[in-house]
This record gives sequence, structure tokens and C-alpha cells, in this order.
Amino acid sequence: MNRRIIFATLAALLTLAGCQTVQTTGGGAVGVERTQRMSISSAQINAAAEQSYAQTMQEAAAKGVLNRDPNAVNRVRAVASRLIPATAAFRADAPGWRWEVNVLSSPEINAWCMPGGKIAVYTGLLEKLALSDEELAAVMGHEIAHALREHGREKASQQAAQQAVIGIGAAVLGVGQGGATLANMAAQVTYGLPNSREFEREADRMGVELAARAGFDPRAAITLWQKMAQAGGGGGPGFLSTHPSASDRITDLQKYAAQVMPIYQSTQRR
Repeated sequence: MNRRIIFATLAALLTLAGCQTVQTTGGGAVGVERTQRMSISSAQINAAAEQSYAQTMQEAAAKGVLNRDPNAVNRVRAVASRLIPATAAFRADAPGWRWEVNVLSSPEINAWCMPGGKIAVYTGLLEKLALSDEELAAVMGHEIAHALREHGREKASQQAAQQAVIGIGAAVLGVGQGGATLANMAAQVTYGLPNSREFEREADRMGVELAARAGFDPRAAITLWQKMAQAGGGGGPGFLSTHPSASDRITDLQKYAAQVMPIYQSTQRR
């Protein structure tokens, strides 16, 4: 075995061996308890996400589509200001993250939250689905849940392991294998790659609890998905993922929205 193959093999083994088994959040009332394997640190992915988010917002500003509608911006940030304190139910550090919330003028039905709390909501989501504040909270709670569970970090860790294995094959073939920077990977795992069924299920369940704790009716997640199904909104990124199907998702949301209703009701008595 030549030196190039040895180095590539060692890199792959170190990447795989460097994975840590972690529990990124508490289970909350909805009981999300799955452990996760990570080879990339939170500090690394959060720094990369911050860089990528800043670049995305700069590009949006240059195009004149960043926070162009003050009413939409105020509305989205008001919902976020209620959801962010509720994140403490899942992890104590989250309310103190460097949160940023911006609105992009785009017909796309989309929203996302990068690692570390970098949020973007598209006007197409608000306008085409005619969202109530409760339904907007359902969307944003879902996206925030992805960040709390560090699904982006988990996907990036999976990608890093795959690239290391690919590197072995490239070395054997004697060809170079260019890798994406971590900043590019942070963007890709946020809105470029579809989430797994498991990631989506976790974000759905945590999202209804976040909404309930913030004083939003968690049943709005059900009406949101009914609107999505009517709009034919499957197949897109993030919360528009086809995994699971809209019907399966609505059934699951009905169960967990009912489970967190006492939390929501307690907020209405304050």
C-alpha cells in the first residue's frame, strides 16, 4: 500500500473514530430521546453557519430582497421573540444563542433555521398559504427544532464520514477529491439536502411543544399541513419534505398536539 493510500485510509478511520455519541437536547414533554453520532463540533458548525448566513443575507441585501416588507419582518420577529425563550425546555443554552431573524422577499414557500439560530422566512410562505400567527409559529418552531437537535451538524458529520471513505477510493484510483468548505456544507445541510424521516418527525414533535410553550395553539401545525397538502407543497426543502408523507405527518401531529395541549392551556391562564 503506497503512502497516499495509507494517509487516506487513516483520515477515514480518524473521522469515523472521532464520532462522539451525544444527546443534544432534553426530551421535553414529547419525549425526543434519540442519541446522535457527531464528528464535527458544535463550535465548528455554528461558526460555519454564521459565516454562510452572513453571506446569504449580504447577497439578499444586494438584490434588494432583504427585509423589504417591514410588516412581515415585525410579524416574523414577534413570533420568534416568543419561541426563543421556550427553547430552554429542550436545552438551557439555546435562549442565549446569537439568534438572527430575517425575511426574504421571494415567491418560494420556505423557511429555515441554520445551526446556532440563524433564521430566514420567505414571503411566499406567508402570502401563498395565508398563514395565521399560530401557523407561522408551527413552521418556525419546526425549523428551530432542527437547530436545537443539531440536525445540520449531524448531517455534516455523516457527510464528512462519507467523504473520508470516498477519499480512500480516490487515493486508490490516484485521483484528487475536492471537498466543500464547512461553510458551504452548513448551507447545504440547512436547505440543500432533504431531512430524513427521523429528523422531520423529531422537529415536528418538538415544534408543537415549542409553539405550545410560547402560547401558540399547537393544533395550528395540523391546519398548516392541511394547507400544505391542498397546495401540493410536498417535495420541497425543510418542512416541505415528503418524508414523512403529509397524511402520516398530520396523524402524528394530531397525537402530539393533543399531548402538549395542557402546556398551551396553562399559558392562557397566566
